[in-house]
Amino acid sequence: MRLSTRLLCGLALAAALAAAPAGAFEAGERAPAFALATATGETVSLEALRGKVVYVDFWASWCGPCKRSFPWMNELQKKYGAAGLAIVAINVDKKRPDAERFLAQVPAMFTVVYDAPGATPAAYAVKGMPTSFLIDAKGTIVMIEQGFRDEGAADVEQRIRALLAAR
Repeated sequence: MRLSTRLLCGLALAAALAAAPAGAFEAGERAPAFALATATGETVSLEALRGKVVYVDFWASWCGPCKRSFPWMNELQKKYGAAGLAIVAINVDKKRPDAERFLAQVPAMFTVVYDAPGATPAAYAVKGMPTSFLIDAKGTIVMIEQGFRDEGAADVEQRIRALLAAR
């Protein structure tokens, strides 16, 4: 029996994530730096976003909950972008066309960057998709959320509002 390409990619990602640093990050720790390219080749770095509240979301085209989280993140960006929120969605697909097909169906109104080699999810010790990190204006991780749950969205938004008010 032959495994599907999607399953093989998922297994490869799982293996790469299993090789991530043993300790998972916790709230209160400094967020690992990253500098990744957008589809147009522009480099986006966490350091350049210092002073903003940053919501970093790791996602993949095969992730069902990611399809639900993108419209919510679009709304957050629309509501709070001018107030200092930056959403950076880090795609981990090995094949860019897979991500492009996803984005054609579920457009992103926030920054999308690509990390096919998986160095950034490894640095953040990401174990599944989606996983999100809320980072304050000083670069400290305030919250980590594995998965996406509609019932938790209001709590995340409340934390974002509080961080924006404290900037």
